[in-house]
Amino acid sequence: MASSSSHLLLTLLIILSLIQSSHQDYYTPTKNNMNIIDSCWRSSSNWAKNRQALANCAVGYGKDAIGGKFGTIYVVTDPSDNPSNPKYGTLRYGVIQNKPLWVVFAKSMVIVLKNELMINSFKTIDGRGANVEIAYGPCITVQRVSHVIIHGISIHDCKPAKAGLVRDSVTHVGKRRGSDGDAISIFGSSHVWIDHCYLARSTDGLIDIIHASTAVTVSNNYFSQHDKVMLLGHNDGFTDDKIMRVTIVFNRFGAGLIERMPRVRFGYTHVANNRYDEWKMYAIGGSANPTIFSEGNYFVAPKNSNAKQVTKREVNKGWNNWKWRSSRDVFLNGAYFVQSGWGSCSPFYTRAQSFPVAPGSKVPALTANSGPLRCSIGKPC
Repeated sequence: MASSSSHLLLTLLIILSLIQSSHQDYYTPTKNNMNIIDSCWRSSSNWAKNRQALANCAVGYGKDAIGGKFGTIYVVTDPSDNPSNPKYGTLRYGVIQNKPLWVVFAKSMVIVLKNELMINSFKTIDGRGANVEIAYGPCITVQRVSHVIIHGISIHDCKPAKAGLVRDSVTHVGKRRGSDGDAISIFGSSHVWIDHCYLARSTDGLIDIIHASTAVTVSNNYFSQHDKVMLLGHNDGFTDDKIMRVTIVFNRFGAGLIERMPRVRFGYTHVANNRYDEWKMYAIGGSANPTIFSEGNYFVAPKNSNAKQVTKREVNKGWNNWKWRSSRDVFLNGAYFVQSGWGSCSPFYTRAQSFPVAPGSKVPALTANSGPLRCSIGKPC
């Protein structure tokens, strides 16, 4: 009997040891404390000669976004814009082509669009090596397309667009009713990756992901000076958004932000290893029973404010069964997360999509280089 009890105890100790070991191995620091996306490409001095290698570096639900990986390089030389009949050398001419393209910039420029920029499938906008701004006019629309990468540009002070003709491919130009003034609007699209961008001060949202968009990763971006930062889901009655899967990782939510980091309807959102410097109302909110997993984030509640709660639920009936979880988050200045629901909250990534999530204490280092990077050709970025 004693022998049987000892065997059972030994078995339990082995199982406990394996569980502890798996948690200890879950996060392994990378060289120079870079996060796993950056460590994939930034250490190479040949990044400019092999730009498409960036497409191998996404994690999370947007992992498979290849953009223009299998296309040729297209160089933007002209910051001007013609929404219906763009000329060669402009940004719009490149992103509407029907073939895959990796779009880069010959020099630093500020592009003031005359109407929303409609991006076609299999396109990458890559701002590395230049200071590229899309600002002071309508901004970016990703509508009913797939495999789009937007990297290394500043998108700010975006304005609503007026109704007018806008070309979205080489074979189609259509009448648009006008955009809302989002920095980036993702509508009915899939396999989208937004990385290392700066987003601020737009008329509507900074990033809207709506109308059954899915397979999206938002990473390494710097958000600041804005009210309604990020919306996931069209409205509380649009149940097609239940398919939505979004990963929000390694971003820095900086000064001057008020709410929606993100606000989620339906679907599943994994919010991991982000830094929250400020919110005036709340950081993570939602309605319509979404599943939200907050993992390893760094929340700094605002000083001299009663807005200490990270979460906000907008609902007329109960929300206790909504699955909102917090794991290994860091809470400072009185910040706190109200959890709810039961059962597993795992993102169930594929092996390719999965990535090591660090404890929240590591986030200041992992997000230290959020926003566009200053990359020099011939040197590590």
